[in-house]
Amino acid sequence: MLMSRIYNFSAGPAMIPESVLERAAAEMADYKGTGMSVMEMSHRSKAYIAVFESVENKLRKVMDIPATHKILFLQGGATLQFAAIPMNLMGGNGSADYAVTGLFSQKAHAEAQKYGAARLAASGKQSNFTSIPSKQSLDLDPRASYFHYCHNNTVFGTRWDYLPVTGDVPLVCDMSSSILSEPVDVSKYGVIYAGAQKNMGPAGLTVVIVREDLAGRALPCTPSVLDYAAQIKNESMINTPATYGVYLLGLVLDWVESQGGLGAMKKIAEQKAALVYDMIDDSDLYRSQVEPHCRSMTNVTFNLGNIELDELFVKQAAGRGMTTLKGHRATGGIRASLYNAMPLDGVRKLVEFMKEFQFNNT
Repeated sequence: MLMSRIYNFSAGPAMIPESVLERAAAEMADYKGTGMSVMEMSHRSKAYIAVFESVENKLRKVMDIPATHKILFLQGGATLQFAAIPMNLMGGNGSADYAVTGLFSQKAHAEAQKYGAARLAASGKQSNFTSIPSKQSLDLDPRASYFHYCHNNTVFGTRWDYLPVTGDVPLVCDMSSSILSEPVDVSKYGVIYAGAQKNMGPAGLTVVIVREDLAGRALPCTPSVLDYAAQIKNESMINTPATYGVYLLGLVLDWVESQGGLGAMKKIAEQKAALVYDMIDDSDLYRSQVEPHCRSMTNVTFNLGNIELDELFVKQAAGRGMTTLKGHRATGGIRASLYNAMPLDGVRKLVEFMKEFQFNNT
C-alpha cells in the first residue's frame, strides 16, 4: 500500500491505479530478470519488443479492435494529431467537417484550416458549450474527407450522447478523456486518437487507432513521423517511442481487465458520476450549467454562485486530501474529474464534503 495518497481530481495528468503504481515500482530497477528498468531498454531489443507487442495485443483485446484497424503508439499528445489528421486525411477533396463543442475541438478545427477547408458542421458556441448539437442540427457534407468530433469535453463537462451518423464519410474522434471508460465499436470509426494522461497512464504517449485503408493519403508536406502509412510500415518506431508510457499502458490494461473490462468500467463511471450529479441537483448551492442529457461521466463541472465560495471550496477540499478541483480558467467554478483510477471511495468523500460545505455556507 502506497502511503500518503490523496484523491487527485485533476483533468490530466490524472490518477493512475494504485496497484499499477505498485507493480511498476516493484519492476522499476529490474524488469523480469533483465537487470534493467524498462525505461533503460533499447526500443529495438528483444525484451522491449516483447513488451511493445504485448501491449498492442492487450489494447486490441480490451477495446475489441478489428483487424481492419492499426494501432500506433506515438508522441506529441492529442494536440499534434490536430495537424496529423488533416495532413493524412484531407488530401481527398481538400475539405473536412468539424463539430466544435469545446476548447479542444475548437483548437482542432483551427489547426485543420491550415491544410484545407475545415467546414463547421456543428457548434455548441451559442449555448456556451453547455450542450451537444442534436443529430438534426448537424450540417454534413457527404463529400467531406472525414467528420471530426471530440467525444468528451473536459473543460465544459459535456459528452456526445449519440454516435454521429455520417454515411461513407469516415468518423474521426478525439477520445482522450473517455477512452477505456466504456465499450466502443471501433469498426465505426476511421480514426480514434487519445493522449494517455487521463485513462491510460502518464503523459507522453499518444494512441492512434486508424483504419488501414485510410493510410497512404498524406499530403506531400507531411513529416514522416506524422504520416500514418509510414508509421504503420515502421511499427510506430520511426523514432524512439514513449517506451515507458507504452509499458505502463500495458499495466493499466491488465488492471482494466481485472476490474471486468470496459463494460464494468462504464458501470462504475456511471455510478461515480451519479453520486456527484445527484448531490448537485438536490442542492440549492451547487449549480450545473450542462444540459442533463449530455453531461460528462468523467468531468463534472459546477459552480457555487461566486468566485469567493469557489475558492473556499477548493481550499477546504485540499485540506481534506482532495486536490485539483479548481475549474478550467476558461470556465471557473469547480471541476471534478472521475477517470477510471478515481476510486468510488474518493467520490463518496467528495460528496460528503459537498454536503458539509453546503451546510456551513448556506
